[in-house]
Order: sequence, then structure tokens, then C-alpha cells
Amino acid sequence: MDMFIDGQWVPARTGTRQNVINPATGVVIDTVPVGDAQDADAAIRAADRAFQGWKATPVAERAKLQKRAARLMRERAHEIGRVLTTELGRPLPGAIAEIERSADLLDVYAEEGLRLHAEMPLAGIAGEKVIVTREPVGVVIAITPFNYPITLLTFKLGAALIAGCTMVAKPAEDTPLSTLLLAALFCEAGFPAGCFNVVTGRGRVIGMAMIEHPLPRKIAFTGGTAAGKAIAAAAAGTMKRVTLELGGQSPAIVCADADLAMAAGAIARHGFANSGQFCYRVNRVYVERPVYQAFLDKLLVETAKLEVGDGLTSGCALGPLVNEKIFRNVALQVADAEARGARVLAGGARLCGGLHDAGWFFPPTVIADADHSMLVMTEETFGPVLGIMPFDGRGEALRLANDTSYGLAGFVFSRDLAAALTMAERIEAGSVWVNDIHRSSHHAPFGGMKQSGIGREKGLYGVEAYLEYKSIYLTYDESLS
Repeated sequence: MDMFIDGQWVPARTGTRQNVINPATGVVIDTVPVGDAQDADAAIRAADRAFQGWKATPVAERAKLQKRAARLMRERAHEIGRVLTTELGRPLPGAIAEIERSADLLDVYAEEGLRLHAEMPLAGIAGEKVIVTREPVGVVIAITPFNYPITLLTFKLGAALIAGCTMVAKPAEDTPLSTLLLAALFCEAGFPAGCFNVVTGRGRVIGMAMIEHPLPRKIAFTGGTAAGKAIAAAAAGTMKRVTLELGGQSPAIVCADADLAMAAGAIARHGFANSGQFCYRVNRVYVERPVYQAFLDKLLVETAKLEVGDGLTSGCALGPLVNEKIFRNVALQVADAEARGARVLAGGARLCGGLHDAGWFFPPTVIADADHSMLVMTEETFGPVLGIMPFDGRGEALRLANDTSYGLAGFVFSRDLAAALTMAERIEAGSVWVNDIHRSSHHAPFGGMKQSGIGREKGLYGVEAYLEYKSIYLTYDESLS
């Protein structure tokens, strides 16, 4: 596939291409262009031309097109989901669900756009009015990771388009194909050429070319904290707005009075989903000492239910890790925990034999007796590994939960709702779940505290991130003669 710029398929200026590999089989499934600064410039200028007309398009018309795109996504969910599975490795049902839920978010954003309004404060003097209105920021650069390439792009795309912005997206090198298919789908839905462009290439080269370009007015990025800091620093050079959804090292607290079966099931389901490759997954678990062993026993039962395989050809729960870099970080954290005295109760080593030899397959891994000297309890793992540590008091649990530079998500399990709510309020994170873990709501703000990011996405909060306030002062002759 080629890049999608100004409504057309476009190769890289240099003609250079890179492989897209199925992580389950190691087979090259397609190639995409390796774009450079000139390719980025072409896409940005196409988006800027489109912006002049798109910002003047009535919101009702924007919403109509966005809902049409959502319908097409649902109709093509199996087709796009299959491509997503081949480039990412996630089991097909999960990939299809990602497309369908992303379509739902487009609809939510469309409805939020229809509710936007200007204001005219009543305070003032005769013959003068102040109109407070909102205008789109302008051209937006979206840089997205491999793990949920459509969802995390839609967080940005749906909000930007309904607000009247245009976009140039740069998908991850591992998973560009589904994003390219989405761009063609939006064109088919009727969006004007240049509203949604996709460039491909190596992140640092083409990414920085887009961030430092003078025309875009906003950068929306999901990815690692180190990369987010570099992007924020570069964006400051031209005073671009930023929304940054960065890393996480999310804690779960399991109290002695918790429903242990519920907690174990929820933590296993969430911590190992997508082979642990997402930012707000449970990474570390603190269990009150009287129920520590009982919780471990239940967690191991839930973990044993999870089959690892090729998500395109089997009914497995987990697919492979997306590449060797992710695998090596996971293996490093497991080895570090073992070397510092932790016990690996399940998993812990790359799967081998049969189909597992072709990809970076890592089983769901449970590490008991972990502590904060270990990487698994202090650094983002981004793999199917849970570190478990006992605690003796709820004050200690909160201290341990907040002993991190991250603040994306947290989880609390306790039948004492007053205690659970108190802990939820005191956990330093942008989202906290109590007594179960379900998907984040499309209507609620999503984002992190501390070094987990800047800004919020989803719902009205996401749309507002792509708008600027403008105050218009009006003077008029208020006489009637």
C-alpha cells in the first residue's frame, strides 16, 4: 500500500519502502513507503488547503459525514479487523471489536459536535456585546502507536474532524495498513480530499519533520513518556498545542474483604489483554497479606485459561508480541524480578515449538513476591506480565500505588465502598476502576496525571481539545430612531 495524501495513493518521493510483517508468522504481508520531510510537507500542505473549506463546513454536515464513516467501519469491520490481526497479531475477535468500538466513538464525537455552542454573556453596557465562540485549532498531526492503531487514532481523528480541523496521521511502523484502509474509507464516506491524510515512515525522521513544520497547530500523540517529552519540547518551538497520552504503570489494590474471584478474573482479563500491550493495563498488584495466597491461587486458575496462539487461525485469547524489541523488554523484566528474589508462578519464558517458533510468543506470566526494587513494579512492561506484592495496611497500599512517575490508571477491589472510594480518590491517576475493570467510557475523559500525559481524550472533553476560544467585542447603535 502507498501513503494516502490529498485523497490519492502516493508513493514516497524517494521510492523507498519498508516491510510490514505478521508477528505470528514472520511473513511479510505488505510494504509501505518510507516517507521523508518532503512527503510530510506535501501531506501537511494538503491538510492546510482542505482546512480552509472544512472549517467553514456546517457542523451538521461534518456530523453527517462522520456518522457515514462510522457506518462504513461497521460494515467493513471484519475486513479491516483481519488486516489488523495480520499486522498486530491480536486475535481476530478483538481486532473486529476495535473497529466497531472506534465507529461508536465517531458517533459520540459527532453528537458532541452538534452540542457545541457560542455564548453571549449578559453582563455589559448598552450598545455593546461580547460573543465568546469556538474555532478549530487548525491542521493536526496525529502520531499513534501499534497496540490499538484504530482506536487510538479515532480518539484524535473523530474529535479533530468534528471540530473543523484537518489531520495528517503517522501510524506506527508495525501497524500502518489498517490506518491506510481507514483513510480510504473516510474518503469513500465523502470527506473532502486532504481532510485526513496518512504518511508512513520511520518515526523519528518523518515524525520530527511534521512536529517542527510551521503549518500544523496541534500535535496529538499516544506513546512512550520519553518520546512524549521529546515531542512536547519540539512542539514548543512553534507553540503548537499538544495532547499527550503517555506511558502507564497502573496499580491494582486488592483488600482482604474483596471478592477475590471477581478481582482475580478482572485483573487477569485486563492485565493480559492484547498480550499486555496497552498503556492502562494492570501492571502491578498489591494484595492485603491475609488473602495474599488465596488471591494468587485464584489468579493462577484464571491465567491457566488463557491460550496463546495465532489470532487469525485459532480461538486463542492472546497473540504474539508485536516485535523483538517489545519481547526483549518483557524478558528483561522477568529476569530482573527473578534475580532479585521474586517467584515466577506461571509463564516467564518465550513459547517454543510448532507455530510458536515463528513469532514472539510470550505466555501470561505471574510474578509473586515482587517489590519496588524490581523493574516489573516500577517500569512499564508492555507485555503479559503481572507483578504481585503483599501489603499490610491500606495506607501502605496507597503509598506503594502512588510511588511512581506515572498516573494513567488505577484499580481498587474492596467490599467496603467507603474505603474503596477513599482509595480511588487518593490514587494519583486519571482513571480509577472500583470492584471491576471494564472498557473506558466513550463519554468520559481519558488521560493521565504526572508523566502519563497532558490533556484528555474522548467525549466532549476530547472535542474541546481541538478548539480555540475567540472573544468578539461588538459595538452597535442601540437607539431605535
